[in-house]
Amino acid sequence: MLARLEELYTIGGGPGANRVSASPEEDEALELAAGWMREAGLAVDVNRDGNLVGRAARRDDVWAGSHLDTVPRGGKYDGALGVVAALEAVEQVGGGAVVVFRGEEVGCIGSRALVARGGPLPSAFLELHIEQGPRLAAAGAPLAVVSSIVGVSRGEIVVEGHAGHAGTTPMEARDDALVKAAELILRIRETATTIDGAVATVGQLEVEPGAANVIPSRVVVTVDARAPDRERCRQLTDALALEPSYRTAPAEMAPELRAILREEIEARGFPSVELASGAGHDAAILATAGVPSAMLFVRSLAGGVSHSPDEHSSDEDVALAVDVLAAALRRLTE
Repeated sequence: MLARLEELYTIGGGPGANRVSASPEEDEALELAAGWMREAGLAVDVNRDGNLVGRAARRDDVWAGSHLDTVPRGGKYDGALGVVAALEAVEQVGGGAVVVFRGEEVGCIGSRALVARGGPLPSAFLELHIEQGPRLAAAGAPLAVVSSIVGVSRGEIVVEGHAGHAGTTPMEARDDALVKAAELILRIRETATTIDGAVATVGQLEVEPGAANVIPSRVVVTVDARAPDRERCRQLTDALALEPSYRTAPAEMAPELRAILREEIEARGFPSVELASGAGHDAAILATAGVPSAMLFVRSLAGGVSHSPDEHSSDEDVALAVDVLAAALRRLTE
């Protein structure tokens, strides 16, 4: 399984993983995974949405998997670990199906297409994924059960000022839109800290007129606000006075599947930790469509960095996660 991770990592060349959505490199990775599925004796199919599915002979309505596309210069484990782990688990158990969704990094294209066309959906979906953060390492725990996947609200806030000459306008006479935007960004940060589990990020500014020697007259501030449940999403957007142009609802993971994962972790002598996921995943799309879904996080090392060549999880933690995944899959397919 670890060798398969390495083989996937070489596709597209370095540095990092370079299998962006809809690229020849993503296609090559899917072909490689399809070959592994056939070697495992699975019936391989690419459905109308472009998603790859490898089905065992028994209970192929219970799915496990993730995605193989990456961000440019991404990490070895993001998405790919969930695919090779699912293949290992299905092969061990002899039941279930492995799914590889297309285009997760660009808005979960494959899983959205699957649920949008209204075709038959699985009775359960399990996704193993690296945490992509430092919380498990700080807690000294190798694994976590995901309680929910955050809702995302993204929108723009416009800050107005007045343009002026950078050299001739006295400081006390200025109406600098970028200074106002800087104050707004600090308030956004502070507001997010008042709501448990919420985060808010300003990652993009458009400054007008955009000249080094002109006082900014207008700034468009792009805000990404996230929270684990609907009530906290509402509290956050209200507090920020944000009118989202893009929104995804938070998705609760299925309590019965979470219980199975917790029991299997505890049976191996490890603490049962639950975390909300701050990143979006295909599991959220399926859960929102009514598919009972659950996620298992593997501890991220290197400070929890992800979407980077520095992304890392230990072989021991990966092996434990696959063991738990296989045990859960066995219980769901018997």
